[in-house]
Amino acid sequence: MGNNMNLHLKVWRQKNKDDKGKLVSYEAKDVSPDMSFLEMLDIVNEGLIKKGEEPIAFDHDCREGICGSCGMQINGRPHGPKSAITACQLHMRNFKDGDTIVVEPFRAKAFPVIKDLIVDRSAFDRIIAAGGYISVNTGGTPDGNAIPIAKEDAESAFEAAQCIGCGACVAACKNSSAMLFLSAKVSHFARLPQGKAEREKRVWAMVEQMEKEGFGACSNTEACSAECPKEISMDVIAQLRREYYRAGLFSKEK
Repeated sequence: MGNNMNLHLKVWRQKNKDDKGKLVSYEAKDVSPDMSFLEMLDIVNEGLIKKGEEPIAFDHDCREGICGSCGMQINGRPHGPKSAITACQLHMRNFKDGDTIVVEPFRAKAFPVIKDLIVDRSAFDRIIAAGGYISVNTGGTPDGNAIPIAKEDAESAFEAAQCIGCGACVAACKNSSAMLFLSAKVSHFARLPQGKAEREKRVWAMVEQMEKEGFGACSNTEACSAECPKEISMDVIAQLRREYYRAGLFSKEK
């Protein structure tokens, strides 16, 4: 078809975390501008499989911008050249015929490469396990209006809760900081009455776990928020700092 494109790909190939890895060139031919970036990789992989070659490993699940698993650097940017989207929501119409596209995994010490474009983001899971939960009574479902919550608090909590843990904030940060991710998780609970039971210990435990995982420090460049597919504001980082200092004062008073 006349509107279809031929593209040059340079894709990072790495067998496992111990392999050195390298960029390998591929041709993506007859690519429809209506394809998503992952569909384009599917077509390239079909061609590799037909030739008896190892397909490019990349992470994906929902392909609707919900699961956060399709993390990859596309021409140096997490999830590619468009803002507020994941890689699965990036369409090939954002590229031109003959373009060279460099595809790499997220680069961070705390995100070791598993294979090719797939990185291990279980560090995020361990941060959540350290304090990203609330105490609730088990049993029947509570009435939705049992605890009155101000509209402004509910909306700000929901905005923080939109974080999908994709890791784009870490990949965008020059220090590989997880501060936006951590702050979103802490702020979500800090803005709701249900989160008050673990309030003091949550923030300290999660910050401590983040530092154990080897993430860098936040230097407020705001690259994290700029590349976040859910456009989570830097306000959550300010909230985390308030929670952290409050927890420190609370422990001293005890």
